[in-house]
Amino acid sequence: MRRVVITGLGVVSPIGSGKDVYWRALSEGRNGVDKISLFDTEGHSARIAAEVKNFDVEPWLDKKEARKTDRVIHFIIPAADMAIKDAGLDLGGIDGNKFGVYIGSGEGGITTTHENYDILKEKGPSRISPFFVPMMLSNMPAAYVALKFGARGPNMAVVTACSTATHCMGEAMYAIRREDADIMLVGGVEAAITPIAIAGFANMKALSTRNDEPGKASRPFDKERDGFVMGEGAGILLFEELEHARARGAHIYAEVTGYGNTCDAYHITAPDPEGDGSVRAMRLALKMAGWNPDQVDLYNAHGTSTPLNDRTESRAIHTVFGAYTEKLPVHSTKSMIGHCLGAAGAVETIAALMAIERGIIHPTVNYEFPDPECNLNITSATLERHVDRVLINNAGFGGHNGVLAVERFKG
Repeated sequence: MRRVVITGLGVVSPIGSGKDVYWRALSEGRNGVDKISLFDTEGHSARIAAEVKNFDVEPWLDKKEARKTDRVIHFIIPAADMAIKDAGLDLGGIDGNKFGVYIGSGEGGITTTHENYDILKEKGPSRISPFFVPMMLSNMPAAYVALKFGARGPNMAVVTACSTATHCMGEAMYAIRREDADIMLVGGVEAAITPIAIAGFANMKALSTRNDEPGKASRPFDKERDGFVMGEGAGILLFEELEHARARGAHIYAEVTGYGNTCDAYHITAPDPEGDGSVRAMRLALKMAGWNPDQVDLYNAHGTSTPLNDRTESRAIHTVFGAYTEKLPVHSTKSMIGHCLGAAGAVETIAALMAIERGIIHPTVNYEFPDPECNLNITSATLERHVDRVLINNAGFGGHNGVLAVERFKG
């Protein structure tokens, strides 16, 4: 069986862009949540988010191209370019037919949709941009990356809400294993901090309304949590067939060894109360990886900071790991960058890989009041520890569950 390794990382996030800047901020417990600046929040019950601020897209897109593309493209092209450069990949020296792209977005070009709807109401149908449709489609980040970098291999945009990036990564692993591709750019992107999206999530009581304390709002597994904080950004990883990576002397961050994909089939938004779908996805990933539960060194949680999700995920962890749960380090990247929706799995996997690379487990900030219903070994402070194996869990509205297992490459 062909082995799949990770050789490049690219990230655009609310706490910094580029893997090193991003990782430094995470390991220092820096928080990216603040009051929303992208639009006037008057009348909104939730007025905070984790925005990507002061990000200059001009090194990657000229002004004309930037005007014709949505904010998701402004994030995904730089992230993909960062991953390619981090991998030291010479695009002129590879077979473009074996170079694929699996990138998803839960909301797609929702900024473009919102803006053009306003134009339709105010100025009529003749004023809608001719670029509207390609700007708002959820598959366009994957298509745009392929066009920009000459990736003519398999191309797909998985859309499974907040499991999107995890499913893109898992399916890309399969694509390389079955010889459809040798190299894959994989991950997710989101730019949904818009009036309509914030209002929609807030009205279903999913968002935190701790507007006067933005830095304290995202608090996964904490008893005082009151909802998630929306984030935005992009995470891209370069997956590569092992011998292809070895042949060019690539640096290998880790090997992708397991993947689980299940559905709760329970409710359109609420998770199964016992976490059944998540349990099955974790067990599938562990089985594929060939790990016993007590061999996992770190669990990167979905950890959204919503009362229901954190309680359900905690039950699932106890079911899968049993007595080992009290020893298993658990952390949530969302405590600092908010919930990046379709990009969450990718930016969180990059955090997991850096834990393996640097021997540091980043903290879960704002973990102040332990919840008895979330009785986990939460890393509330930066922890220096050797990490070989990490399990990354994500779940999305619709009952979608995605779990990825990555481990230190040992030849």
